[in-house]
Amino acid sequence: MPTQQSVLIPTQRGPRRDLALPSPGPRLRERAAAATVWYLRLIAVLNVVAVMSLPFRQEVNEHNTGRITLHREHAHHSGEFFTPYLATAGLVSAALAIFFVLVMRRRKRAAWVANLLLAGPLFTLYVLALTQDEYREHVFNWVSAGLTGLFVAALLIGRREFNAVGDPSNPKLALAAGAGGLLVTGGLGTLLVHATNKLPGAGLPDEIVYTLLRGISVGPLADRIDAVHAPRWVDITINILLAAAFCLVLYACFRSPRGRRLLGDEDEERLRCLLAKHGARDSLGYFALRRDKAAMWSPSGKAAITHRVVGAVSLASGDPIGDPEAWPGAIDAWLAEARRHAWTPAVMGASEEAGTIYARHGLNALELGDEALVEVCDFSLEGRAMRVVRQAHNRVRRAGYTVTVRRHEDIPDDEMATLIERADAWRDGATERGFSMALGRLGDPGDGRCVMLECRDAEDMPRALLSFVPWGENGLSLDLMRRDRACENGLMEFMVVELLLHAKEIGVERVSLNFAMFRSVFERGARLGAGPVLRLWRSILTFFSRWWQIESLYRANAKYRPVWEPRFLLFAKSSDIPRIGLASARAEGFLTAPALPSFKRRKEQSEAAADGAVKSPC
Repeated sequence: MPTQQSVLIPTQRGPRRDLALPSPGPRLRERAAAATVWYLRLIAVLNVVAVMSLPFRQEVNEHNTGRITLHREHAHHSGEFFTPYLATAGLVSAALAIFFVLVMRRRKRAAWVANLLLAGPLFTLYVLALTQDEYREHVFNWVSAGLTGLFVAALLIGRREFNAVGDPSNPKLALAAGAGGLLVTGGLGTLLVHATNKLPGAGLPDEIVYTLLRGISVGPLADRIDAVHAPRWVDITINILLAAAFCLVLYACFRSPRGRRLLGDEDEERLRCLLAKHGARDSLGYFALRRDKAAMWSPSGKAAITHRVVGAVSLASGDPIGDPEAWPGAIDAWLAEARRHAWTPAVMGASEEAGTIYARHGLNALELGDEALVEVCDFSLEGRAMRVVRQAHNRVRRAGYTVTVRRHEDIPDDEMATLIERADAWRDGATERGFSMALGRLGDPGDGRCVMLECRDAEDMPRALLSFVPWGENGLSLDLMRRDRACENGLMEFMVVELLLHAKEIGVERVSLNFAMFRSVFERGARLGAGPVLRLWRSILTFFSRWWQIESLYRANAKYRPVWEPRFLLFAKSSDIPRIGLASARAEGFLTAPALPSFKRRKEQSEAAADGAVKSPC
């Protein structure tokens, strides 16, 4: 019997392998998917070149044959040719091709479906057209059909590579932007055509149709409108206007606005419970309660990662919240979500402990800088090393300035409203900055344990304020700094020293101050024996410190003689760093995307206020 079974098993399995349908191998599927992206790149370039080169080619033809004759010839022969998929000699097609390149590179399933729905019927139409003599006699039509067919074939072969789900979108906003953009650009284009038309007798319908066709292509497509003959600069202007409107639709559809609430009430409550138990582990933990972040939980629910998607980058900050033993489960869930959406995972400001665990999950680490931590029991103004700080503190105190330290929950509502108004007025710029190390709100009822420092001058007028978030039971982490630009210099240093001197009165034992980016470069680069590469790097950072507070933040923190805690950037691939840097700059508020119309912003602000996201812009 054993011998009989050993013979029967391969006999039964053999036919099953023969009956299985052949499928493309992984390498062939990957190459086919890549080929679709390269085709779209090539088409985008060709469309742009065709639009830009059209005036020069047209001028040559006008000198040789005359514009009207050429126009009639194009109108007579334009129907006998067709072009490959998305090759329309128009900037709208170029913009669409570029958009498809971006999403097809990320292997989005929706992009694959959209291309197949567009290219598949077009290829079928081309095949039917080639059965007619007027199309079959032109070689270019065969080339166009062949390229379109190869693109469709590559889509079908590589279909399993496109498995990433779509990103959140705003279809209603995109529809409104499209309608408004088409109305405005179409109206402007029609006015241009009406003002520059060289032929008499054109009606408004002809001008509108001509404008819409010119929005699609600057080629012979619109030349079939015999009653309209507009200059080529008008054709290109119309094409550019409609392409800009199309880009506005894409931006409105897939934009990721700052301030939109992503953290639900239930998730926030669960995060607060975790912070109550494990909040002392990370000084940045409380910033996980920003409501423009979403939470990813471990299977046990004992740990979570908060993140926000900015430009296809899933951007987390700080360490995971909760029990370190459950961190791997939360990291796995977050990375799985990123893979499912084809997002680029990145973590800003992780500690060395968290960075080590992230590294076990395949992420690489790059030291960003150091966080300044001050132990209250070790801080003193005595000694030669603290002479500059001591003198600045005494100078401001002699000028009559005083500091009041209170928990947010102890501040009356009317006083808090005044402080929020002052903070808004003292803000540097219209955009609220901060993401990884800022809470993004002030005066929220849920943040009663935060600490407010209010500085008043000799006339009892508010001149500056500092706000700190809780760091466990006995720590504080700096969140907000605001001051009147017209007041005395050194107010911030004075307020920080006052907090450190009286911290024990409110049960605070340690304080986290500002983050100093690339601190080790400035410190080691100034030492004797520093290498040429390190010195060059320090010189570059010093140069850029003229515009950004890089070296100044390090110097401002170093005067308190803190303990430096390194913070790291975690990323999957080195090639992702530029994209992560751009997303981080957008999230932190250093780069701002174009704003929506004011009525839309007011609607979003009212929705955020209704959700309790902010009490007032600050």
